[in-house]
Amino acid sequence: MAMAALRREGRRCFSPLNSPNPIAAVRSSLIPASEYDFSLTFSLLLTVFLVVSLSQRRVFVFVSACEQSPLGVRSISTQVVRNRMKSVKNIQKITKAMKMVAASKLRAIQTKTENSRGLWQPFTALLGDTPSVDVKKNVIVTISSDKGLCGGINSTSVKTSKNIHKLASGPDKETKYVIMGEKGKAQLIRDSKKDIELIITELQKNPLNYTQVSALADDILKNVEFDALRLVFNKFQSVVSFIPTMATILSPEVIEKESEVGGKIGDLDAYEIEGGETKSEILQNLAEFQFSCVLFNAVLENACSEQGARMSAMDSSSRNAGDMLDRLTLTYNSLEAVSRAENRITERDEAKIKGVCWDLEPVKQLSPPN
Repeated sequence: MAMAALRREGRRCFSPLNSPNPIAAVRSSLIPASEYDFSLTFSLLLTVFLVVSLSQRRVFVFVSACEQSPLGVRSISTQVVRNRMKSVKNIQKITKAMKMVAASKLRAIQTKTENSRGLWQPFTALLGDTPSVDVKKNVIVTISSDKGLCGGINSTSVKTSKNIHKLASGPDKETKYVIMGEKGKAQLIRDSKKDIELIITELQKNPLNYTQVSALADDILKNVEFDALRLVFNKFQSVVSFIPTMATILSPEVIEKESEVGGKIGDLDAYEIEGGETKSEILQNLAEFQFSCVLFNAVLENACSEQGARMSAMDSSSRNAGDMLDRLTLTYNSLEAVSRAENRITERDEAKIKGVCWDLEPVKQLSPPN
């Protein structure tokens, strides 16, 4: 609006200067030559021409500068920065809320995780955990999360599983995947689709308990043939730390075979078997129970690590949003300062132009000298 008024006033005041003979044009448009004395008329027209020329020079420079940057660019820039600041504030609110939710879930799962460690440790002491055992049929159970925004916890599990797959592969060997979690499925299905035997998702849709996990373990044992189950999960250490871990569960046949050839398989040989059950039946029951206990602990450890990683990631996101908001605030303040300075310059130039035009008005109303 202000620039349109400025141009309109400039055209109205300085339109005579567009003619080839500016002095004659100003003279003919302002003062008729036949009504005034020539000397007075010439002096008056020369004064008006000098004033108008100086004013036109200032107006011409200002208008050309405005034409180089379109109208409203400054206000558009401040509006863009303001919208960006609003978006960053909303994102910061979301990340802070997600951090608080992850912290509350972490406290609940951490207690279960610490209690579950007492289940699998006796079985590890009894049946052993031998990751270096060489078998033909390996099944890698990759435990991941169903949701993202938890750092690199899922990528770590997938990379560890792929490395184990490479080490366990061979000409006479068979290695398959059992994937637990949507994120592990999304990464492994890209290049290892033919090696995936079973996929289980939505683990944490309901609160984790031993009954639920033991049912999943029973499904895996029924649908997958194996000599060794290798569980890959993230063991919880602290909110900012977790350790990629592999637990090995051998089949009863492999355990019995290793015992017969003199291999060290835990402390099982130190115990005497009583009752009507054979050693094979006892090993079968122990192996199934061991797998369900280790799987329960692995799922809880991974869930605890997931919430800790999410809490840490959301805290970093909130701090980054705060830093970005500070930078955007500085940018917005700078644009506002420049905009206010330009408005003051515009108002001053408009006032000067209006003053020149106001000085021209009395000239038109001069009466002929006596």
